[in-house]
Amino acid sequence: MKNYVILVDVNSDLSPELRKRFNIEYLKAHITTPGNIDRDGILDWDFTNENDFYTSLKKNKDAYKTAPASPEEYKNAFLKYINSGFDVLSISISTKLSGTYEFATMGRDLVLDENKNAKIFCVDSRKYSNGFGLLAIMAAMNRDKGMTIEENVAWLEANRNNVHQMGWLDDLSFVAAKGRISHPQAFFGQLIGIKPLADFSPDGLVTVLGKAKGEEKAFKAIIEYMKRTIINPEEQIILMAETNRKEKTLKFKELIEKEFHPKEIIINTVYPSCGINVGPGLMAAYYFGTPVSEELKEETKILSEILGN
Repeated sequence: MKNYVILVDVNSDLSPELRKRFNIEYLKAHITTPGNIDRDGILDWDFTNENDFYTSLKKNKDAYKTAPASPEEYKNAFLKYINSGFDVLSISISTKLSGTYEFATMGRDLVLDENKNAKIFCVDSRKYSNGFGLLAIMAAMNRDKGMTIEENVAWLEANRNNVHQMGWLDDLSFVAAKGRISHPQAFFGQLIGIKPLADFSPDGLVTVLGKAKGEEKAFKAIIEYMKRTIINPEEQIILMAETNRKEKTLKFKELIEKEFHPKEIIINTVYPSCGINVGPGLMAAYYFGTPVSEELKEETKILSEILGN
């Protein structure tokens, strides 16, 4: 069986430690920062520190912009691995959120125009940030267990709708501005004491299922929601993400450990390429569970029961 590379884009938010541990490659993108300065979008923290980046972002929301790697950049990345004797499994952020997947497939086609025997598969994760990263980690583990590239593609397409996000984001205006949530829902994130609780839609959009008043009620609700949607937690690696919310994320981690006893919980950051579109105030867990229903009807019903609506 020929070995293959797993290549993700920067929106997977996989840290250098996670990429090294699971042998995952990534392709950088592009960021424009205040002052109209162009920078590489990379998965190595290239700002002074997390707090400084999110403080600046909050003050200069419209001054930060992102752009994906171009088809030519994807072509060159694919050729590097193909010429080294590897096949390539490329995984991208949801097509509902970015043109990255389209550019990846265009780059693949450019390679195939010159090399008909190259084997390159492109998969739409239908997720972003740590939900996307969790899928990539599972793909790497599948590969290490001996799964072929074709089998891994089929596994990703069969399981990408089983990834959940649960937690809250204090200010939803960032994701609303980037088309990741509706503006009326964003309003909930600006009410004092209100915690909008959200999961992924089947296309990877942030969807508010309900709102809790106060942190304690919110913590109880998200743990109960996870109870009703998670599958085999003791066999899982659960990723957790935070944007300038370390203290609350650590509390959430303790609650998950106590309730579910997963194989491992990894607190991971949200790098600038995704952070620009997420904003400060995120605290969420990412895990595998029941398939997400159409329009999140079942998930909305579950949370409504939990909140007593």
